[in-house]
Amino acid sequence: MPHNFWMVVSNEKNFRITQDMGFTLLGLKGQHRRKVQRIGSGDRILFYVTHIRRFAATATATDSYVEDAMPIWDKEGVSDWPYRVKTSPAIVLEDRQFIDANLLAPRLDYVRRWPPENWYMAFQGNLHLLPKNDFLLIEEEMKKLSLGANYDPKSAPPIGETTRRKKGGSRRGRSRDSARPRPQAEAASPPARPQGQRRRAPAQSPPSPGG
Repeated sequence: MPHNFWMVVSNEKNFRITQDMGFTLLGLKGQHRRKVQRIGSGDRILFYVTHIRRFAATATATDSYVEDAMPIWDKEGVSDWPYRVKTSPAIVLEDRQFIDANLLAPRLDYVRRWPPENWYMAFQGNLHLLPKNDFLLIEEEMKKLSLGANYDPKSAPPIGETTRRKKGGSRRGRSRDSARPRPQAEAASPPARPQGQRRRAPAQSPPSPGG
């Protein structure tokens, strides 16, 4: 089960570099060390592309971060990309399917501190910790576009929900079992007599006259 849900923000050129590597390696900027230290295997990652303001893909972290100075991505401002996280692609949209963030971002809990028309200000910086519901809302829309008519949300519960629902079902099942009435034969059994109590002899009918 994922522990955290992240959004990685980069320009289109650096996004294409990550895309060309098959979303198997993620580069993160030096000023986000504390956040990077929280990323662990199983965490979910959303890719947001600045300038075009599009959601483009999701992935899953397969390990914690390492430091590596080998240049891969271009600098954005004065920041380099010293932290690397291995990832596995999840939902990858084609260019024509990229989701316009103007359609979804104003609905996110993460941007409510900003006026609706300035939602994009919440996406400044390279790495953001998103509420789980925000991440799943965006990924759900991405699944619909990527899988098309083959996507059935009923047969594919949201990531991270399967275990919780299964446990909840078990509790409900136990409640129904405990409330189930006993079989009729058991319910009809006579109550047990207190220990030491004698069984009463059946009452005798009075003799009939002349008997």
